[in-house]
Amino acid sequence: MPDTPHAFTTRDVAYLRHGDRRLMARLFVPHGPGPFPAVVELHGGAWCNGDLTDCQPYAEALAHGGIAVAAVDFRQGGDGCPAALADINYAIRWVKAHAGELNTRPDLIGAAGQSSGGHLAMLAAMRPDDPRSTAIPLPSAAPAVEASLRAVALLWPVINPLSRYRHALRARDSVSPPSWVGDIPQRHDLFWQTEAAMADGNPMLALERGEPRRGGRVLPGQDAGGRIGRPGGTATSGGPASARVTSPPGSASPRMIAVRSRRAPAPRDSRRSARGPA
Repeated sequence: MPDTPHAFTTRDVAYLRHGDRRLMARLFVPHGPGPFPAVVELHGGAWCNGDLTDCQPYAEALAHGGIAVAAVDFRQGGDGCPAALADINYAIRWVKAHAGELNTRPDLIGAAGQSSGGHLAMLAAMRPDDPRSTAIPLPSAAPAVEASLRAVALLWPVINPLSRYRHALRARDSVSPPSWVGDIPQRHDLFWQTEAAMADGNPMLALERGEPRRGGRVLPGQDAGGRIGRPGGTATSGGPASARVTSPPGSASPRMIAVRSRRAPAPRDSRRSARGPA
């Protein structure tokens, strides 16, 4: 962080439309000569709740530190996983195409996310060329850019959604269900629909499957106190899990740092009912 925090300006823009539905981005642009590094910021909410305003404190801190931010809305809830990732992939490409407006460069852009937004950021980083995610083209006049990321920062991500789902179901069905369970199983059901989808969109299992990915080495990550994940561990999986991705100075590709959680059993084929959040 600089000794003197950067001043910055903000503005809201509609970066994508689905019919009459506008998806908004809030841009935080530090003052100064630049070019600044930049991140696409993704909110949490168990894939069903929240919006770009949840990113405000993180985005302001980053902008004060000389990092431009585009906090974005994306489809969620019943729209499902492919729709959310298609919007996010488009948002990354949109930010690259408009890099000058954020006083950055296309090669300096990463992503950041909290909770389920951290999961989506990691998946977007690992699959920038997935046809399901690249289905929405930029306008024909836009420069030719793709959705690879320079770096990813994850805050208490749900890095293994299948394991967290099963953990929440066990807790919900216990004699004394803990309060953190809430409507987490229903949100998983609404967004993912099936356990097979949770396994497919699962960064931890994708790494264990040896899925081809863009980026650097995957290494264990811990917090400053040597602990893995968020205190309490309820936001992640069958055991607490977290991940952090950084880019070493001068590196052209991300360096991914992720923890390993306990491996979830193979997904069951049975389809769970798609219930809305309670």
